[in-house]
Amino acid sequence: MSKSKSKSKNIKSGKPTMASVADRFDCYQKSVQTPDHEVVFFEQAYRDAYGSAPTDLREDFCGTFAICCDWVASKSKRTAIGVDLCSETLQWGRDNNLAKLKKSQQKRVRLIEQDVRKRNRPTVDVLAAQNFSFWIFKTREEVIEYFKIAHSNLRSKGVMVMDMMGGGECYEEGLVDKRKIVKGKKGFKYHWEQVSFNPITADASFAISFKFADGSKMKRAFEYHWRFWTIPEVREMLAEAGFGESHIYWEKDDEDIDDDEYSTWERQETAPSDASWICYIVAVK
Repeated sequence: MSKSKSKSKNIKSGKPTMASVADRFDCYQKSVQTPDHEVVFFEQAYRDAYGSAPTDLREDFCGTFAICCDWVASKSKRTAIGVDLCSETLQWGRDNNLAKLKKSQQKRVRLIEQDVRKRNRPTVDVLAAQNFSFWIFKTREEVIEYFKIAHSNLRSKGVMVMDMMGGGECYEEGLVDKRKIVKGKKGFKYHWEQVSFNPITADASFAISFKFADGSKMKRAFEYHWRFWTIPEVREMLAEAGFGESHIYWEKDDEDIDDDEYSTWERQETAPSDASWICYIVAVK
């Protein structure tokens, strides 16, 4: 993550700009994360694999671990382990996500500040690596090593869940996806920029910026430098790491879904060649 850059004062009024006083982690969560939806999908993926409900979650690259918090709040017996290297991000999560839970729920969240490529106990039913986070590993050897460790951190009946993106627009340098997140005088927009892509190495850089109602910007509040992996490559590496099978969950084209409702997902082995898409890969142990 990089530090955000924004003008500290509005030149005309002399007052601090909205960008200068905004909380980048809060903006990120409102723009990118839907923890309650993830919890529902994790249960769907586990039930599809084993016909029962999961209890214990491990969230690798957990950041502010919002998903962990929603997971333990969803059912009284659920536990969550959040793993991340960034102490600043974990502390923000403690102050802003964990603190909102009941004391009994807080006790069921365990945080570990370490590299995700380490084995931990207890093992879990669901291991999640969301927001393309494992793309930080740029070689097959690194990814397979991580997948092997993830495999060992699962119980005998366990699933690993990852999201993936793709489509021609994802390779188009300079393309910016703009979305309004909060409306009104206190509102802001989310900008997802494809900064660069090298077709020879598949190295890719992306950035998240925020633009506020007063016109101020928090430029490149978060930056990512990844290897752009494809679905076939990831499935092959999962198999090499020891997973028994993997499934692709594609967004269901359902005209009856209200705009305010979350997408639904179903297993697919064929999909349309959209300009931009997101899907889940679920690896079954």
